[in-house]
Amino acid sequence: MPTTTTGSMRPPVVLIASKQEWTGRSLESILAPRGYVVFKTYTRRGALERVHREPPDALVIDVQLPDGDGYELCRELRAQQLITPSTPILLTMPQAPVRRETLAALRAGAWECLGEPLDAEEVLSILGVFVPAKLDADRARLEGLIDQVTGLYNLRGLTRRAHELGAYAVRRRAPLGCVLLAPDPGLDGPNEAAVLRRIAATLNATARPSDAIGRLGPNGFAVLAAGADARQARQLAERLGSAILAAPPFEEEASPRPFGLHAGCHGVSDFHAAGIDTVELMLRATAALQKAQTGPAGTWLRGFTEDDAAPSH
Repeated sequence: MPTTTTGSMRPPVVLIASKQEWTGRSLESILAPRGYVVFKTYTRRGALERVHREPPDALVIDVQLPDGDGYELCRELRAQQLITPSTPILLTMPQAPVRRETLAALRAGAWECLGEPLDAEEVLSILGVFVPAKLDADRARLEGLIDQVTGLYNLRGLTRRAHELGAYAVRRRAPLGCVLLAPDPGLDGPNEAAVLRRIAATLNATARPSDAIGRLGPNGFAVLAAGADARQARQLAERLGSAILAAPPFEEEASPRPFGLHAGCHGVSDFHAAGIDTVELMLRATAALQKAQTGPAGTWLRGFTEDDAAPSH
């Protein structure tokens, strides 16, 4: 039985947008016995109308719809903020997706890209992780797990979300990565809150929808990245760092000044076999960040190696 929302016993809602009637019926026969409420629509317009009436907790979208493709629908839902950033989207293909199609789906805002015929156990497993995470994010807004300055998870909220991502990675023997970023000390005092909001907005816009983003301490930020091994975590850090430094100042920043940035990262290819938990993963990324902060000029990014001494618990 999937987790229900805070305070109410409303079951999670899944919206299926597919031109194939049998796809909707098949998924409903799988999901309804597990406690999900399923709504079906057959067009892009119908999906948008349903989302406007009742934003779902997850969506399964066919890449080929009669009045538009699934990629565009994903982008529209995200860009217009018709669903929360934590709402998972599964994009389905007529066949097993190739790498190009998977990347296009992720860039459009989907969390998973699946080929038909759908594997019932896989769909249930994916929703069994993503939907509780979405509901947890909903609860976080009500229970004080969100940082008031940046709108990201605070330490408590990030720790909870990291535990969920770690459990998911262990079950699927999947990669898991962590990136820590911190501007250099001495941000312009009057502009500090605006700069932090600018960094947070850039992270939200640049990171993947499935990433968990939080604020650590006064000026630190963390990104937990599902599916990212050490190499991919480093690439993510480079992309996020470049985006932050290139982001224009907010209008409320008076006489904005440039600032430096340092980052540390770590990732493992099989979190089940790694023998660490998410706390240790973040501690190793912290050790790498500290190396970057104390290293020679120009060394703004470090990845964790076994030669680095991770901070003690």
